[in-house]
Amino acid sequence: MKFSIISNDPNSLARTGLIENDHGKIHSPVFMPVGTIGAVKTFSPFELADMSFEIKLGNTYHLYLRPGVDIIHKAGGLHAFTSWEKPILTDSGGFQVFSLARLNQISDDGVEFQSHLDGSRHFLTPELSMQIQRFLGADIIMAFDECPPGKADSTIIANAVKRTSSWMKRCNNWAENNPELYDYRQTLFPIIQGGVDKDQRKISIDDLVPFAKCGIAIGGLAVGEEKSAMMDTIQFCCEILPIDQPRYLMGVGRPSDLIKAVRRGVDMFDCVMPTRNGRNGHIFTSEGVLNIRNEKFKNDFSPIDPNSAHKWGNLFSKAYVRHLFNIKEVLGIRIASTLNLAFYENLMRTMRQEINNLNFNNWSKDMLEKMKNMKGM
Repeated sequence: MKFSIISNDPNSLARTGLIENDHGKIHSPVFMPVGTIGAVKTFSPFELADMSFEIKLGNTYHLYLRPGVDIIHKAGGLHAFTSWEKPILTDSGGFQVFSLARLNQISDDGVEFQSHLDGSRHFLTPELSMQIQRFLGADIIMAFDECPPGKADSTIIANAVKRTSSWMKRCNNWAENNPELYDYRQTLFPIIQGGVDKDQRKISIDDLVPFAKCGIAIGGLAVGEEKSAMMDTIQFCCEILPIDQPRYLMGVGRPSDLIKAVRRGVDMFDCVMPTRNGRNGHIFTSEGVLNIRNEKFKNDFSPIDPNSAHKWGNLFSKAYVRHLFNIKEVLGIRIASTLNLAFYENLMRTMRQEINNLNFNNWSKDMLEKMKNMKGM
């Protein structure tokens, strides 16, 4: 995999770039829709490609539990199994182990946990995470890390940083000594930890950058910390991370946060927000987030968003989509989720254009000021 910078904003750390791997090209800054268990809910891979998404995300923890890596390996890897021909990134499973599973014990060896599905017992190690991701065959794979809660004390954060560094060495050792299973290369991203403690972030960066061949992730944010502290941490990390590698901010997805993070030098994002919110009837529009279930839309026959980047925004009325949600018709979820993903893809495309046109500083300030008065942004 290789990364090249196309343009730099002269008034911030924002930049556009091109990530190239064996499954295609990714223009950054980029938002990656989340296909946790092999699918972005209610979307075919062809629909995602038609919406101009160039990469999607899958999750090691969920795919390990079901359908299981043996089945995916027999199919020829996650690309073949899901009929997605473009790049894929898989998370290590660490975050889900700490947030979803019933955690029994964490040690330097790994994490013992019970499945959130059936209570079965598992022991996930850095080596097993790498092995699972090798079988899955994603283009970008993530190192196994420990993600502490946002308001964890200094001792817990320091221990997580230390353990993440140790696990990174084990992930790298396994990856270097076990060849790829498919006819393309995988790229391993380290994950920086340290909460909002800049000293711990610096330690984590110093420990992990030597293992970053073409990309590094900023983890452990958007987990309960103050928003201003999160942004300060992003800025701090991006200022000292290698310039010539893509920076991936994990799990941050509110539109205003994407703009702020791009200003601070982030290149890659993922979040379940557009599809999860869509399934709950919350639609991102050019005027803010609509709760389409609201009674006030019962007789509102105006289009959901005439300024939407997707034709459905001007095609379907608020009253109709509200009706679909009230009768639990899956088309309502499809419409809301489609408009949300289109909103996110258009936001990233616009940011790339503004950076390339050397107008990102003015555009982003105006947009962030506008978003202050928009619900849910």
